[in-house]
Amino acid sequence: MVAIDAGGSKTDVAVLGPDGAVAARARGGGFRPQSVGVERAVDTLQAAVAEALAGLPRPADVRLFSACLAGADFPVEEAELAEAIARRNRPTGDPAAGPRVRVANDTFALLRAGLSDEEPAGVAVVCGAGINCSGLAPGGRVARFAAVGRISGDWGGGAHLAEEAVWWAARAADGRGEPTALARELPAHFGLSTMPELVEALHLGRIGRERRHELAPVLFAVAAAGDAVAGAIVARQADEVVALAAAALDRLGLLGAAVPVVLGGGVLAARHPLLHERVVAGLAGRAPRAVPRVVTAPPVLGAALLALDHLGAPAAAHARLRAHFA
Repeated sequence: MVAIDAGGSKTDVAVLGPDGAVAARARGGGFRPQSVGVERAVDTLQAAVAEALAGLPRPADVRLFSACLAGADFPVEEAELAEAIARRNRPTGDPAAGPRVRVANDTFALLRAGLSDEEPAGVAVVCGAGINCSGLAPGGRVARFAAVGRISGDWGGGAHLAEEAVWWAARAADGRGEPTALARELPAHFGLSTMPELVEALHLGRIGRERRHELAPVLFAVAAAGDAVAGAIVARQADEVVALAAAALDRLGLLGAAVPVVLGGGVLAARHPLLHERVVAGLAGRAPRAVPRVVTAPPVLGAALLALDHLGAPAAAHARLRAHFA
C-alpha cells in the first residue's frame, strides 16, 4: 500500500505492507492543485511515490493508494484527484486494472493519526500553511469545511498570519496604524532596515512568495514579547481554531461529549504559549468535555492507518505502524 499526505509545503509518502511494516518513505514538494492544476500537482505526488518505490529491494505490486490531500475540499475534487492518481498507476489502459485509490482531505490524516484505534469520534483542526477542520461522529458521520479562502469564510494559517503581520507593520510604519515592533522585526528577518524596503522587496519579487511563511514565527516571537498588535493577531488565530472545532462538534452533536480535539499542523504543533493557552481556554468555554490533543507525528501516519482500516487489518498491524512513526 502507498500512503500519501500532501499539503501546501510538502508531500510525504510511505510504502507499507498489510502487517503495518513500513518498507520505504520519501518526501516531495508542496501540493497545490488550485494554483498549478490537477495534472501538475499529481505529477509532484507521483515523483515522490516513484522515489519511495525505488527504495524497495524489489518491485512492488501496489494494491491501494491512501491519499490525504490538501485541495481535496469537495467530493468532485476528491474524485478528480483519485482518477488522476489511478491513471498514472494503471499497468494497462484498462480502467478496471491497477490499484484502488482512496482520496480524502488532508485533515482526515491528522484526525486519524490523533485518534486511538478504539476512538470512534473526534475533531481535528489543522493550522499549518493554511487552516481547515474535519470531524467524525460514531457511526461514520462526517463534518468538514470547504476551506478555499475568504469565499468559504476562512481566516488564518501560517501564510495568512504572515500577510496580516506585514499589513499591520506597513500601516505602523507609515502612520496609518498603531505602533508595533513588527515594523522593525519583519524587515530585520530579511536583513532589511525598514518596512518600505520590505514592501518593495516583496512587491518586486526580490523576496519570493515562497519565503513569506518565514514571517509567521517572527509574529509569534513579537507577540510573546508583549507587543499588543502582534498579540491581537495571535489571539484572533486562537479564536478561529476554537470556532472551527466548536462548529464541527456542534454539527456532529458532540459539543457536550468527551471527545478528542486533535490539533496539528506547523502552527499548532509548535505550541506557542499565547496561542495554545488561548485555544485550550476557548475550547473549555465552548466544549467543556472536549480533550485538546496536540499531534506532532507526521500526518502520513494517518493516511497509512486509513489504509489499514480499509483492509480490516488486525490491531497488531496498527500498533506496528504507530511504533514505526513513534
